[in-house]
Amino acid sequence: MTPIRFEADYGGMWDALAEQLKVAEAGKPVDGALLASRYRRVCEHLALAQSRAYPIHLMARLESLAQDAHRILYRRQDYGLAALGHLLRVKLPQTVRDQRRYVLLAFLLFTVPLVISFLMAWLTPDFALRVMDAQQLRRMSSMYADGSSAVGRLREASTDWQMFGYYIFNNIGIGLRCFGAGILAGVGSAFVLLFNGLQIGTVAGYLQRDGLGHNFWPFVATHSAFELTGIVLSGAAGLRIGLSWLSPGRRSRLEALKVAARESIPIIYAAFFLLLVAAGFEAFWSSAAWVEPWVKFLVAGLCWLLVVLWLGLMGRGMHRAG
Repeated sequence: MTPIRFEADYGGMWDALAEQLKVAEAGKPVDGALLASRYRRVCEHLALAQSRAYPIHLMARLESLAQDAHRILYRRQDYGLAALGHLLRVKLPQTVRDQRRYVLLAFLLFTVPLVISFLMAWLTPDFALRVMDAQQLRRMSSMYADGSSAVGRLREASTDWQMFGYYIFNNIGIGLRCFGAGILAGVGSAFVLLFNGLQIGTVAGYLQRDGLGHNFWPFVATHSAFELTGIVLSGAAGLRIGLSWLSPGRRSRLEALKVAARESIPIIYAAFFLLLVAAGFEAFWSSAAWVEPWVKFLVAGLCWLLVVLWLGLMGRGMHRAG
């Protein structure tokens, strides 16, 4: 085969690879399997060109393509800032929207008992005592009492950093229970969502009835955007796991669980990210008694807007990798 015929037969593929490499260099997603296949073909063509002593310009072109493709394919693949940014901006919100049926189910399982228990605890004198014991309620009252230098802080915690550690442990613990309990055919996740909704609503209603709502609502307003959303997403991931086992469709139960686990991982990432952010706000911002309530409510509105825009709009129209 002459060099001219060789280049005419395969030049189109070389051009396609060069274009694909430009896209990859720009940080945009490409078809990795296709890129690897073209890279192997170019290596084969380079070996042929060298063995047949084709012109220097032809071998230089193939060498350049092979080197560029090798650099793209074998460069260090880690979760650097760019990859983390893509995960947060594209992959996580896309997956949450894809699993919106489970998110909606988790939302209802969590918010319905929350609203009902809040109204019952607010309007009924003894309802809170049916859900929580007197010691727990007294502890809540002391945490949100007037005159406290840090609202919502445990008496045994003397610094915001101690509370930050406590909130991380507490928030992530709730998320893990919501998710992990899903393996029990989804019933476990449903129970954890119902239970947490019932407790949160009861505390809110009790403190409102006890005349401490003016301290409680500014405290919870900001971090609730992240914490409550994180709890719902954790529950949604658990329900996805459990219901796939309960109703595997045409797959075997084991295969259905594998697919569900793969699809649930980004939701758990999103949930834990939100719960971690919530812990930071809760420890260093929500508890600050020196911040005026109207400022906290304003920031809370912005936080809720950011969460809704992130999960509702980010990543729309972008390539779905993997």
